Amino acid sequence: MAAGNRERKTWIATALLAGVALCALAPMASLPARAQSPNVDQLAPNIPPDAKLILAANELVYNRDADTVTARGAVQINYGGYQLVAKQVIYDQTTGQLRAVGDIEFIEPTGNRVFAQELTLSDDFANGFANSLRIETTDLTKIAATSGERVNGEEMILNHGVYTACTPCATDPTHRSLWQIKAERVVQNGRTHTVRLEHARFEMFGKPIAYFPMLEVPDHTVKRKTGVLFPKFSFTQKLGLGVGVPYYIAIAPDMDATITPNVYTSQGFLLEGEFRKQFHSGLVTLRAAGISQMQPERFTDGTSDREVDGRAMIATQGDFQINPRWAFGWEVMSQTDNNFARTYDLSGYDDRIIRNQVYLTGLGKRNFLDLRAFYFDVQDADPDDVAERQQAIPQTLDYEYIAPNPVLGGQLSATVNLTNVERDRLDRDHIGTSWRFPGLEGGTSRLTAELEWKRQYVVPGGLVVTPLVAARGDALRLDMSDPGFRYDGNFDTDDSATRGMVTAGLEARYPILVTTDNSSHVFEPIAQVYVRPDEQLAGGLPNEDAQSFVFDATSLFERDKFSGFDRIEGGTRANVGIRYTGSYDNGYTLRSLFGQSYQLAGQNSFATDDLVNAGANSGLQYDSSDYVGMAGIDTPLGWAVSYSARMDRKDMSVRRTDARVGFQDYRLQAAMTYTRIAAQPDYGFPEDNDEVQTIGALKFRDYWSVFGSLTYDINNSNLARSGIGLTYDDRDTIFSIVYENTRDTGSTIANDWSIGARLSFRTLGDINVGDTTLDGFDDY
Repeated sequence: MAAGNRERKTWIATALLAGVALCALAPMASLPARAQSPNVDQLAPNIPPDAKLILAANELVYNRDADTVTARGAVQINYGGYQLVAKQVIYDQTTGQLRAVGDIEFIEPTGNRVFAQELTLSDDFANGFANSLRIETTDLTKIAATSGERVNGEEMILNHGVYTACTPCATDPTHRSLWQIKAERVVQNGRTHTVRLEHARFEMFGKPIAYFPMLEVPDHTVKRKTGVLFPKFSFTQKLGLGVGVPYYIAIAPDMDATITPNVYTSQGFLLEGEFRKQFHSGLVTLRAAGISQMQPERFTDGTSDREVDGRAMIATQGDFQINPRWAFGWEVMSQTDNNFARTYDLSGYDDRIIRNQVYLTGLGKRNFLDLRAFYFDVQDADPDDVAERQQAIPQTLDYEYIAPNPVLGGQLSATVNLTNVERDRLDRDHIGTSWRFPGLEGGTSRLTAELEWKRQYVVPGGLVVTPLVAARGDALRLDMSDPGFRYDGNFDTDDSATRGMVTAGLEARYPILVTTDNSSHVFEPIAQVYVRPDEQLAGGLPNEDAQSFVFDATSLFERDKFSGFDRIEGGTRANVGIRYTGSYDNGYTLRSLFGQSYQLAGQNSFATDDLVNAGANSGLQYDSSDYVGMAGIDTPLGWAVSYSARMDRKDMSVRRTDARVGFQDYRLQAAMTYTRIAAQPDYGFPEDNDEVQTIGALKFRDYWSVFGSLTYDINNSNLARSGIGLTYDDRDTIFSIVYENTRDTGSTIANDWSIGARLSFRTLGDINVGDTTLDGFDDY
């Protein structure tokens, strides 16, 4: 082995840098990658000035007559992070040419590998030639050519080149990619930073499907370049076949835009545009779309889809990280009618309800602040926009703080909430014999502040005792219209109101550990008691954020079981139950919880009417609540079963249940969920609701899967939603096709069925036809 500096071993450096020249071809193998600087000539090698060279060979021969130096037998050269292996390397000092032959392998510092059988290069590295060339990159792409040549110090030319991506090859060398690109000549220009493909063919399954006489694209050193992107497709019931061709515009290093003309066979021309501006601390996006519908009569009569011909949308989004603790942003969308974005499946704006918001958040070591303003855009094809005008327009402030040091040996925390709500139109509904008022016309404001102290004690014998004290106060501004004679509660007609609540609580838990030779079990009886006065002004105040209420095993031990700040649980209540966890050496685990809640004294808040009857039919409206429980088992065989239920306190009949059976292994993923909710006439659900949801995915061959889902309404004998799809995914090529059918009797959507497809080539791009998602599944 020999070592020397750069000046003394120029010929050996030439041998090594021959591989560097070949690696200039490697960028073609990762064409869509983004480099850091387009101003550096990537065709030139990058060797540090103080780099040392290490050479190893079986034989080193100096021929003074021929003026050549030859390294023979297992030649290995390491220089500046580059490595070269060959059977023989010959340097001609007269002509200044270097020639390497025999199983040449070159590895550059990035990990890219170049293989060749013969290499000739000038000592100034400006020109060179290689035979039987093959390149493998770190992102698992490959390129091969019969020969490669570098000319004029700025162009690399591959003859009869073949390019593909092959991720599975890392573990399965026999794998063959489904696609490849062949070109008679591939020319990379280091001055213009472009790659030109001459007489190129795109092949799938060994068959050519596209031909390009000449195609020029930016090379890997170009971060962005104006040009046409992959087209996108869609096919839906009322729109027909849609084709969009995005055109990307690189405006400046910190700005770009995409313009997408779309053509729908049933509705005509739709134009989309998106502008993006990058700042040092964040990103701003502006998006717009519009169409003049060609055949609005294809849509359902009496909907905004049919009644509005000229339709448009404009939206903007901003996200800024002011500093590591503070963030600011917004999401805003406005459209000419209330269903345009959903009907035309505009990405990011096709949900049933679009949330518009402006926010400011801050997170400290022991405190948190969140300030937001909302507006909810309801997309439901109602030309009168009734549902949207009934939506609340809220502004909220949330602040939480935990004292850094113990107070009287326990943890002291503070919570503050400020909510202001405005509504344009009264929201009320009448189902069966029940009137409910989810929102009143007008405005209301509420300021809530709460302090909580709790401390945990472990007494001899293992009993865990946690005392708790909490104090809360509310101040309200009331400027809403009276709900009218249909409301039976005592609605407060004053302009303002105040209320308070003081709670003293005690929790006791006694975990009991039982072990056997092959298992361990924990039984934990739990009891809580909370002493407090009655809820003030119960039913007389608006309820905006505590409307959704479910009593089950997950909420049994909550101090305040209401879901928001507008209602406060009052009176003295006890919660009791037992929790069990079991673990077996064979991999099985068991878990369960069972309990009940009792109103010991004072007024039961869940038996007190409010504007939405939040506690009605909940199972908590009686002094002794319904029973709640849950159980689950996980097995090492892939099976998992879970069950939760609320059972009537008198006859143990099931009032609410969720049962799920699932299985997952390498080839099969399946789950079935049964949900039953007994009638809650006072809460607005006069009939029983029984529903079955299923999902399944089967991998029937390597990389091939079939998947599907359905939702069945048992009471109405209605298949509410169904879909099926087929996918191929070898990580280099992804193909999916999906059919989905939705039966929406409320006419909130324009298309009852849709077909989606996706074809994705790693390192090249995606071709999409509509949406390929199904309920319960990620994007296939």
